[in-house]
Amino acid sequence: MSSDPRVLQEAARWFSVLADTSDPGDRLAWRAWLEASPAHAQAWTQVEQICGQFRRLGSDGAGRDAARLLQTRPTTRRQAMKGLCVALGIGGAVTLGGGAWRGWMADERTAVGEVGRLDLAGGGRLWLNTDTAIDLEQDADGARIRLHHGEVLAHLGEGTRLSIDGRDGLVLAHGARFGLHQAQGDSRLSIFDGAVSLRPTEGAAQRFEAGQAVRFDARRTQPPQAARPAERAWADGVLLADNLMLGAFVKQLSRYRHGYLACDPSIAELRVVGAYPLGDTERVLDALADTLPIRVQRRLSWWVTLEPLS
Repeated sequence: MSSDPRVLQEAARWFSVLADTSDPGDRLAWRAWLEASPAHAQAWTQVEQICGQFRRLGSDGAGRDAARLLQTRPTTRRQAMKGLCVALGIGGAVTLGGGAWRGWMADERTAVGEVGRLDLAGGGRLWLNTDTAIDLEQDADGARIRLHHGEVLAHLGEGTRLSIDGRDGLVLAHGARFGLHQAQGDSRLSIFDGAVSLRPTEGAAQRFEAGQAVRFDARRTQPPQAARPAERAWADGVLLADNLMLGAFVKQLSRYRHGYLACDPSIAELRVVGAYPLGDTERVLDALADTLPIRVQRRLSWWVTLEPLS
């Protein structure tokens, strides 16, 4: 995103204006704004990306067929993706090798704002957080997961073994309870019960105990920290904030919504306390406005910012 949230706000305002007018004067004024600064053009591009990532997909007959295929249930997603390649005239062997396509073809996945639950062989259970995609295999030796993107929480019974092959490394556990979040720049492993082994892709294996959490990438692990209850509360449909800065809270909440959600830097350090329902993010935003000196600016249905009252 642009380094200046105010420029993004201007771009969103212009998008809203152009969506509701056919006045040539408005378009000329928008063009003048767009060409006034490279930052304006960059912000405009970002707004377009947020609002219409799949707009081109539905612009012609083949695209509409492909869009319908992408709405199929997870059990038929692999076939749907093959059909998508045919509809778009793309060589499947090449296209399906990409990371994005592997996510679409995953055995199990959740949509933005959705939390899923799976039972594992041996009495274990697995939760998938918002926008998560995994491949899952189970046999007498245990369960194996390929985490394409997102976050999982595992609660393993005494007889349950689980391995998770993620972007940054391999996690091995037996009879433990832990979470793994594959974020944009690194991953975070949090252990709540038992012990878990972690081997970064290019590093040595390490063992972590209950109560510990560690950030890691493919090459190294950071020093362990304390695991936080908030890192497992999402499995119960709750976003837990214990004196969390508003900027960090909004970043977490945005994972459960489509579109753009941010807060003005001037209020980013306000503190948030409480348990908030992930199933109704609009209600959460209204609750924040009721308890903090902020207002919720809904420029568009998919473009929301938190701003100071004054």
